[in-house]
Amino acid sequence: MRDIRWGSIGCGDVMEVKSGPALQNVPHSELVGVMRRNGQLAKDFARRHGVEKWYDDAKNLIHSPDINAIYIATPPDTHLEYTRLAAIAGKPVYVEKPMANSYAQCLEMIQICQKHNVPLFVAYYRRALPRFLKVKEIIESGQLGAIKEVQVQLLHRAKDSDISGNRNWRVNPAVAGCGYFCDLASHIFDLLQYLLGNIKNASGKTDNTGKHYKAEDFLEAKFQFESGITGSGIWNFNHDEELDNTKIIGTLGEVEYTHFAEADVTVRSTSGEKHFDIPNPLHIQQPLIQHIVNELRGVGKCPSTGITAARTNWVMDSVLGRNPSTSGVTA
Repeated sequence: MRDIRWGSIGCGDVMEVKSGPALQNVPHSELVGVMRRNGQLAKDFARRHGVEKWYDDAKNLIHSPDINAIYIATPPDTHLEYTRLAAIAGKPVYVEKPMANSYAQCLEMIQICQKHNVPLFVAYYRRALPRFLKVKEIIESGQLGAIKEVQVQLLHRAKDSDISGNRNWRVNPAVAGCGYFCDLASHIFDLLQYLLGNIKNASGKTDNTGKHYKAEDFLEAKFQFESGITGSGIWNFNHDEELDNTKIIGTLGEVEYTHFAEADVTVRSTSGEKHFDIPNPLHIQQPLIQHIVNELRGVGKCPSTGITAARTNWVMDSVLGRNPSTSGVTA
């Protein structure tokens, strides 16, 4: 495959800055068409972003001869079906995170893409961002000694829209898989597995403390990596303060960073304390999309695939007490 000509199913908020311009900016990549069930919104996006084609039917976009790769930028409940349609059409798939509503659905997506011999990538773009590659470099340098523990805290105040009852799909388990945990913790667990290897077991407890919606708003998790590193985390979306903090602790020091807020990466070790200010790019998915385009053109490998992303869904299902099968954890 020479130039990658993308068709995007979905052209909402994530497409405006995070991914849409990146699909156009990466060399040998072009956003050719966009689809939204509301055709007028698809037409408006296409006009504003200089996209040639727009559709109100996903099948028409998928089967367009002008499009040779599919980006699925819709909520998780549709990812399996759109992946199936794209794979049957023989077109590579790049799907938003979380990969699907459950680990079982992730395995179906992997199997259908393998059956039709098409690549499957997932938008865990932190695997390609310079700030988190710096964290990986620090860990692998040995300056922290042997890594022993991970501590995660993500605290948010309840959103005014949720309190007023004007909810979004992210707190509808039928659409999102669970509440905000599925949307945000998926990034955290995926990055931790990129940095430290696969998680082999996880458990948790949940609560709905605010009763603003049916999904859980509090989760506490314990997890362990295959290497023996232990981890703990608290996610609270009905808290009285805001906090985004992860620490990876070794025998000689620790590295501290945020997953979502723009903040320094901080290293504390026997040689003192260091801070690294590494801002994210404007189009935050562009480094990962560059990897995808490179792989499709036969000149590299993307670090975020269906197989790596499915492991993240397995961890989340385990924390949520869904008892996913262990038979495919390393699928």
